Amino acid sequence: MNISSIVVKTVPKYLAEVVEALQNCPVCDYHLHDEEGRIIITIEGEGVKEELEKLRVVEAIPHVISAEMQMAYSEDELDAHMEVLANSDVVPKMLNDDTIDVDKILYRGDLKKKDLEGFAAEFDKVD
Repeated sequence: MNISSIVVKTVPKYLAEVVEALQNCPVCDYHLHDEEGRIIITIEGEGVKEELEKLRVVEAIPHVISAEMQMAYSEDELDAHMEVLANSDVVPKMLNDDTIDVDKILYRGDLKKKDLEGFAAEFDKVD
């Protein structure tokens, strides 16, 4: 399942008409708008193809200047990322080692630039 937020734009003159059309539109959910003609909706679909079809329906509403996807969520994509995280060693092993005294762990800066293996070897030398 995909869910995307869409920013719909119209001119203030037609704002009420476009908001009403979006509230009654079966392919989207209306959320809010401002007085400048920006309207926030969401669409859902089994995949990108279905979402794009629904976006085309929104774009065809009279007085809609544009309808642009801003944020998208895909369950399949999230599941793939969660699988990568579940199968990776994102936390240095020494931080999960209950035999190490936490008072002896020294943090010296950015872990992204740190040689953690060297750090662990250095830690083993500390009494």
